[in-house]
Amino acid sequence: MTWESKRDFVGYAGKPPNPRWPNGARLAINFVVNYEEGSEASMQDGEGFTETALTEASTSAADVRGRDLGGEAMFEFGSRVGFWRLHRLFQERKLPMTVYGCALALERNPPAAAAIKEAGYDVCSHGWRWVKHFLLSEAEEREHIRKAVESIKRMTGERPYGWYSRYAPSVNTRRLLVEEGGFLYDSETYNDELPYWTTVTGKPHLVIPYSIVNNDTKLLGNIGSPSDWLEFVKGAFDMLYAEGAAAPKMMNVGLHMRIMGHPARAWALQRFLDHVMKHKDVWVTRRVDIARHWIKTHPYPGKGLNE
Repeated sequence: MTWESKRDFVGYAGKPPNPRWPNGARLAINFVVNYEEGSEASMQDGEGFTETALTEASTSAADVRGRDLGGEAMFEFGSRVGFWRLHRLFQERKLPMTVYGCALALERNPPAAAAIKEAGYDVCSHGWRWVKHFLLSEAEEREHIRKAVESIKRMTGERPYGWYSRYAPSVNTRRLLVEEGGFLYDSETYNDELPYWTTVTGKPHLVIPYSIVNNDTKLLGNIGSPSDWLEFVKGAFDMLYAEGAAAPKMMNVGLHMRIMGHPARAWALQRFLDHVMKHKDVWVTRRVDIARHWIKTHPYPGKGLNE
């Protein structure tokens, strides 16, 4: 069975609801650390090549067969070093974050999973593995979802309440998440700046859009220097903060341990965090808290929504 997500070019039609963020915040900002290292395609896990996406590696997984030790090492850096540097920056400032966690990656670094649990970060499932869900069969995807939920609960003590696939979902993903049950939301789209409701097989389902614009992937081609990235995300924050005086906003900032976890780039993140903290009326929050707030403050309006 294929569930069809209908395209919607209208959305809130220029009149978004007032999110009514806690304490009257004009901007809710969610930092996401993508924990993928250890779940990517590899010789060891049967793909027949080494994944090098979103690394400094000069080779490409698309045309290289065989084991690339350099590519493997760049992923290992994210898990061995990058995570702990980003974790320290947030802990020093007592700031929350969301972890887009690939289940197998967390299994392969129990100390990091324990640190995530102790810090109270929420884990939004980034899949059982860092694979392209749109290439999985329906049966394979259903099994990946089941395994991810079980694994993340076992490693962190709490099941994931959100889902975000690598690159893009399949035509079945949202329906399978609703079928599995227990998810409060998914972030499988980039089409808005605020959460919104949809109906999936007759059931209410919340969507919290993500962004790959305010993202450290820009540092691997589009933006060369950490200073440039800092100005880029500061510009986005300042614009949304100003707009939020009249119509409160939401901002996503995406980070990767093997990218932002390097010293020069972490320098830029450190300065951006401090810039954010200088502003009042900003809600730095976890993704699950945005979901719970929206469900409580803007409950499902009923059937007839985009299916």
